[in-house]
Amino acid sequence: MKIKIVEVGLRDGLQNEKTVLPTEVKREIADRLITAGIRHLEVTSFVHPKWVPQLADAEQLAKELSKRPAVTYRALVPNRKGLERALETAVDEFAVFMSASETHNRKNINKGIDGTFPVLAEVVELARERGKKVRGYVSTVFGCPYEGDVPVSQVIKVCERLFEMGVYEVSLGDTIGVATPVQVKAVLKELIKHFPADRLAGHFHDTRGTGLANAYVAMEMGITTLDASFGGMGGCPYAPGAAGNLATEDLVYLLHGMGVETGINLDALCETSLWVEKRLGKPLPSKVLRSYAGSREA
Repeated sequence: MKIKIVEVGLRDGLQNEKTVLPTEVKREIADRLITAGIRHLEVTSFVHPKWVPQLADAEQLAKELSKRPAVTYRALVPNRKGLERALETAVDEFAVFMSASETHNRKNINKGIDGTFPVLAEVVELARERGKKVRGYVSTVFGCPYEGDVPVSQVIKVCERLFEMGVYEVSLGDTIGVATPVQVKAVLKELIKHFPADRLAGHFHDTRGTGLANAYVAMEMGITTLDASFGGMGGCPYAPGAAGNLATEDLVYLLHGMGVETGINLDALCETSLWVEKRLGKPLPSKVLRSYAGSREA
């Protein structure tokens, strides 16, 4: 089995940090991640700076990224205006986002689910006209901080609309990290009846320590693309209690232990996260990173 890891730390990770890193530091992080073997990077978001001030330098960063062969840079875009800003840069592809639960969608996007579809359809259509691929994110697939359980039927409805728009892949988000392996298996079993497994991705948060187990079950169910964040950074500003994403280091360690080749140098990845720790002034939660740091000090 070949697993594609989508590194989301520069966007999903940094958007939840109080420390705002300079553009040159973000560019250095991207270069270090690529040197470590990462080939799919979500680097920023073109939302309005007042909503996510940590990513206010989206245009500048996207214009300064080093072009590398076989490396894909992706950016999140919320609407046509954000897309128009992003199209002025060299970002390779884009991502649109919405929630499977009505309340979280309103908190996150300021629109209901039905009102969000036309906005995203316009983005996807224009991006594809410009020759750009678009990925879709669906948040709160396994639980909502406001509504609790989310019916699988609602997840299917949202995914169907996104695929009809023309997204090439939908990433299924456990936004608040409540999913368990049994639940992940049950949800994916239903989704795979409607959509090919190779067009679905897993986006797990590790709030309650189940992120890695959920990723493993997703792989058993045929999912071959997983999102992760270096150091385990991340969270959602509009999901109270949401902790960091599944750590890239932890996922890579698991995959290598299973004999799955990722093309990623785990030591180089850990060194990158330790370098970022110094810039943030705090330790990052990845368990593999903490073990690596302890061995390094010893």
